[in-house]
Amino acid sequence: MINLFYPYIPKKKILKELSDTLNTRWIGQGPKVDLFEMKFGKRMGYKYPLMLNSGTSALELCYHLLNLGKDDVVIVPVLDAISGQVGLLRHQCKIIFCDIERDTLNIDPDFLENLLKTNNVKAVVGVHLGGIHFNKRVYKICKKYNTPLIVDSAQYQAPTKGEYICYSFQAIKTITTGDGGMLVLDNKEEYERAKKLRWFGLSRNWKRHDPKVWGRRAMTSEIKEAGYKFQPTDIDACFALAALPDLNNVIKYRQGLVDEYKKRLSSVSEVQIVARDTCWLMTILAKRRDELADYLSASGIENNLVHLRNDIYKIFGGKRQNYPNMNWVESRYLCLPLNTKIGLTEVKIICDTIKRFYAK
Repeated sequence: MINLFYPYIPKKKILKELSDTLNTRWIGQGPKVDLFEMKFGKRMGYKYPLMLNSGTSALELCYHLLNLGKDDVVIVPVLDAISGQVGLLRHQCKIIFCDIERDTLNIDPDFLENLLKTNNVKAVVGVHLGGIHFNKRVYKICKKYNTPLIVDSAQYQAPTKGEYICYSFQAIKTITTGDGGMLVLDNKEEYERAKKLRWFGLSRNWKRHDPKVWGRRAMTSEIKEAGYKFQPTDIDACFALAALPDLNNVIKYRQGLVDEYKKRLSSVSEVQIVARDTCWLMTILAKRRDELADYLSASGIENNLVHLRNDIYKIFGGKRQNYPNMNWVESRYLCLPLNTKIGLTEVKIICDTIKRFYAK
């Protein structure tokens, strides 16, 4: 079987980091979390990165910081992972779905602007789906309508811009901590607030554990805002610190596989490739998609849709709405294997299999 996903695990480097950590008393949140935040921020050009236990937690903190609540209107793309959108339901927000672009499967800026014209919108969530940066007009449109933009960069582990940027290090992301995330803010005050919210609302300092502070306990541990248990561990940070130096090479490797897919499938008129930038997903738009998917599976090639349109879930209404591009894409999109465990040989096998299918 040629696997659709396979995590990037630099085992020797991870074990070295883990050995170092296990020789200390810090296996929960400690110095390695701080070190990864510093190195991630330096690599990406961010001043205020905050490591968390998941990308979903990063989105949840954004909703808290923006004070999203009952009946607040939030626009999200109709095609996305459900993780962040479920959080909006917990905040009792009113979700309005936005159509997508056919060539990126990301939020459609024209559709978005029409929604902003006719609704009192509290926030927009823009997603770099599949590792493709969303249309940069989204920034201008949100600024034009003075609407906060949450940038969901869970599938795009590269520098991007925004006041609220959320990354994921979940198991099958470009680099992984098993599960983990990062919230990047551009404002020190909000960063300090988020840092407290990460751990129940406490200003946690792993460096200060003085057992003699009981007389001053109320001052050292005061909680002014109820927070969450979103902190990561130094074990998580070991995985991150081991993989971060390889990030650019991993992305380049995936880009090379996508280039090979494009070259080998260029003569197949029934297939259009939707993959670029950081190349987290190898998505195609294919005629007779379901038959092709079955044929690939029978040939030992794993494939899947990865994401479903969210308007069809009962919690979001359970009804296909009129989104022309999503409706057109729905029967065509399919994700093919893309990971560091496959090489050009496997891409050739996959492409030859697709060619045989359409040659029948």
